[in-house]
Amino acid sequence: MQTDNHTILAIDTGNSNIVIALYQDGKWSNTFAYETKKLQPEFYYESALRSILLEWNIPHPSVIQHAVISSVVPDLNDILISAVHNVTGIYPLLINPEVLKNLDIYVPLPYEIGSDLVANAYAAIRDYHDKCIIVDFGTALTFTAVDRSHGILGVTIAPGLKTAMYALFSKTAQLPVVPLEIPQNILGHDTVSAIQSGVLHGYVGLVREIVGQIKKTLSEDYKVIATGGLSAVLLPLDDLFDYKNRMLTLDGIKHIYLHQLNLKYDANQ
Repeated sequence: MQTDNHTILAIDTGNSNIVIALYQDGKWSNTFAYETKKLQPEFYYESALRSILLEWNIPHPSVIQHAVISSVVPDLNDILISAVHNVTGIYPLLINPEVLKNLDIYVPLPYEIGSDLVANAYAAIRDYHDKCIIVDFGTALTFTAVDRSHGILGVTIAPGLKTAMYALFSKTAQLPVVPLEIPQNILGHDTVSAIQSGVLHGYVGLVREIVGQIKKTLSEDYKVIATGGLSAVLLPLDDLFDYKNRMLTLDGIKHIYLHQLNLKYDANQ
């Protein structure tokens, strides 16, 4: 089924941010992210979606023909589905375990694994290479190994950069919140640069070590892809990555939706 001419509304609900994006004419034309706060009334999400579409100059919500939601915040699922339906008139596909079991790659523990990790893996092998390691710099720092023949091989999870930084300053009385900027010198000369050096240079070493160990374990040629909003922070890692794509999760959400749509289309033939 040809879908490049269709408009797809995608919502990626994570622990830190809710990302709303519009896929038009074969590309992501608009994206908007706002903080995942404590659970709000349904009207809050419906109103936010209406405002975002208005800002994007969508003349009428009926322009949107397809909608899909990936979420790792279960309490928001029904609320977001209802909000999308109330605004666009269509029920979005929620990428749930049943959808993951229908994919044409192996997904281990579909009732446990995050749909964002699966989306990353699915986009990686469809758009880049048959064998990939995806490093996602999000609330958690995740490493997902996938190949087309055997599906998702495994995942390694560490605290994300912001999570580690927050843990440091929230548990101490005199350490300030500092910007995520990597200093040139490994030795800090004030409190801010000392924290930046310890956390950011430390994460450079952490990522190199884990990717190196995963490659040794797999013993084959796996391409390394970086994604996530913080993937641009650790510049010394640029030589480690074969590709950097901040839109990888959204690309995977789109691919999963289209795969499910094609299954439905084929079943109706």
